Amino acid sequence: MDNQTTVPYFLLLEFSKSWHLQILHSFLFFVLYLSTITANLLIISAVALDNRLHSPMYWFLMNLAVQDLASVSVIVPKSIVNSLMDTRHISYLGCVAQVFLFVSFAASDFSLLTVMAYDRYVAICNPLHYEMVMNWKACTEIIILVWIISLLYGTLHTTGTFSILFCSNVVNQFFCEIPHLLKLSCSGFNLIEIGVIVVSIIVGIGCFIFIIISYAMIFKAVLKIPSELGRQKVLSTCIPHLTVVFMFLLTGFFGYLRRPTNTPSHLDFGLTVLYSLLPPLFNPIIYSMRNKNIIFVLSKLLRF
Repeated sequence: MDNQTTVPYFLLLEFSKSWHLQILHSFLFFVLYLSTITANLLIISAVALDNRLHSPMYWFLMNLAVQDLASVSVIVPKSIVNSLMDTRHISYLGCVAQVFLFVSFAASDFSLLTVMAYDRYVAICNPLHYEMVMNWKACTEIIILVWIISLLYGTLHTTGTFSILFCSNVVNQFFCEIPHLLKLSCSGFNLIEIGVIVVSIIVGIGCFIFIIISYAMIFKAVLKIPSELGRQKVLSTCIPHLTVVFMFLLTGFFGYLRRPTNTPSHLDFGLTVLYSLLPPLFNPIIYSMRNKNIIFVLSKLLRF
């Protein structure tokens, strides 16, 4: 393609020339998508319908489930439809929308995980001040702030990505992933995208350090709890969150800090699935495994 600022459409990854293998891909992605939607909807329903889960911790967890559900809905249905219709096309505006929404939801996920670390710190290390600090007004304002920051971050990233000159429209991935789009640039990185990446790294490291310090203080407080049952109760709410944080960061690290290839790669595809599809599926499962309140409420819902 000639050098130009815009292209009419992009061509996403072609999984196979074989129709049967494309059907298999559609089926596997559909099962993965349906499982993710079901798991997150169960968490949302449990928190929304049961008064025992109407607390800040579960309010944040419900919002995390909403964002996980939305992030997979941005990228998976299009991939399934393309395979079923034997096409690779996605419109320019469709690609812009995918980048903006996926990045915004990913940013809101990480922001919420940071907020949830602070919530657990206040609840365990300063329990007498918990209701004053994490009241419903404060929680609502935090959620609104998370959404505003995430949408602003998504806007900056999208602007930086699509202000480059594209020399090709072939994206070797199953959705419009930023590293692969930047690989199509004729002019290299622009100042906007470089600025966004630098700010992202600084903020990401800052949030990670904040989470680590919060949990260091939490585990220090846990060691002072005389009751074994009390320690287990505290850890049952903290360990799932810490597991989700590390899974999110590790998969994102391998997914985004690798160098994308010029040709379709099974490794690229596998790493992208790892960071984009598996965390939204496993987050509700991890949170449910050790949380007796969620298990009890879900068992009641499933019985009906």
